[in-house]
Amino acid sequence: MQENPVALVTGANKGIGLQIAKDLAAHGFTVLIGSRNLEKGETAAKSVEADARAIQLDVTNQDSISAAAARIRSELGRLDVLVNNAGISHAGQPGRPLEEVGKSGRPSVASLDEVRAVFETNVFGVIAVTQAMLPLLREAPAARIVNVSSGSGSLTLNADPTNSHREMFGAVYAPSKTALNAITLAFAIELMSTGIKVNAVSPGFTATDLNNFEGTGTVQQAARHPVRLALIGEDGPTGTFSSERRELPW
Repeated sequence: MQENPVALVTGANKGIGLQIAKDLAAHGFTVLIGSRNLEKGETAAKSVEADARAIQLDVTNQDSISAAAARIRSELGRLDVLVNNAGISHAGQPGRPLEEVGKSGRPSVASLDEVRAVFETNVFGVIAVTQAMLPLLREAPAARIVNVSSGSGSLTLNADPTNSHREMFGAVYAPSKTALNAITLAFAIELMSTGIKVNAVSPGFTATDLNNFEGTGTVQQAARHPVRLALIGEDGPTGTFSSERRELPW
């Protein structure tokens, strides 16, 4: 069995996921760069100055997920950290301005096909990957699951009329993160007795292709808190939703 702890980061060939992978590798992890496109994953893995390996993983494809789990078991024999980072904000043409994405996501006009596509990655994909990796995580001495969510999924924050961002709470991306938070809590409750800690994290409004690089934060800033939660000790939290600055309301 592999001596170093092993971390799998989904959607890690770019953006926040790649930075999380780099940071975990710097902490001594063998990091698996989950990527739908293996070639892009291999390029990303080469940019990590430590033990990083690309693994083909499409979170919307069960065969791909099952093959990744089988490969991890056969090649490494362990998995200590799972970061469910893969996510999409919409299913339209890449590069759409945020304002346009927001308008097309209003509940009165949102495309059901787009809603399904976003939930397929952001919610169902997280359930499928977590289920597939759980047998390995249960065998780890102190497994951690970190789900990359968003403050836009907070029902409490968006119910506040003074929240200037709540106009973006449509029927597509934000509710997918609300559902992800619910799934996070459900896994945390089920796994509490096992010692596996499951938390949701908001990385903040980060400049990535998720928002056409209109975000204001850097990937280095965005990765800090997910990595911190991946490294928490036995006395660390589980079943929480937080940003780097504070605990967030569901």
